[in-house]
Amino acid sequence: MDSLTNHFLIAMPTLADPNFEKTVTLVCQHDEQGALGVVVNRPLDMKVGDVLEQLDLDTDTSQAMCSIDPVFGGGPVQTELGMILHDRRTATDSTIEVSEDIGLTMSLDMLESMARNEGPDNAMLMLGYAGWGAGQLENEMSHNAWLSVPADFDLIFDTAVDERWHAAASRLGVDLSLLSAEAGRA
Repeated sequence: MDSLTNHFLIAMPTLADPNFEKTVTLVCQHDEQGALGVVVNRPLDMKVGDVLEQLDLDTDTSQAMCSIDPVFGGGPVQTELGMILHDRRTATDSTIEVSEDIGLTMSLDMLESMARNEGPDNAMLMLGYAGWGAGQLENEMSHNAWLSVPADFDLIFDTAVDERWHAAASRLGVDLSLLSAEAGRA
């Protein structure tokens, strides 16, 4: 299988894992050793400003992001680990290049710049990530757990969170509301 880096994994209605029910996951790295991704449509009941406050980072009160943007549950692995999915305008040495436009950074420096209102124009703070061992994602794909489609910057940063699952599938011409979670027999 070719690399799925910079692709969305769209959870099929039959995917029984509650960690991924109705999710869109951006694959940030995928190679023969496994894959790493972040869920882009699972907001938590926590704001970015709450996290910055917990880290004792002084925030610029004019920065709307700190008070209104939710923190996202990036996946079930290491849910205490914070990462920022962002536009590449403000990439650092520790940024994973997902695409020409998107980076994933696990750096306190990035959070500090966000607190000072000097961070990226488009950013999502994630807690946790999705991870697959060697061959695991390929196996799940072969069992039709996921649809995949090339990632779209606008879907991540400009589409309403509650519309992302359907919007990602519609890029393939798939209407998820017409798919059943039940298997049939002929």
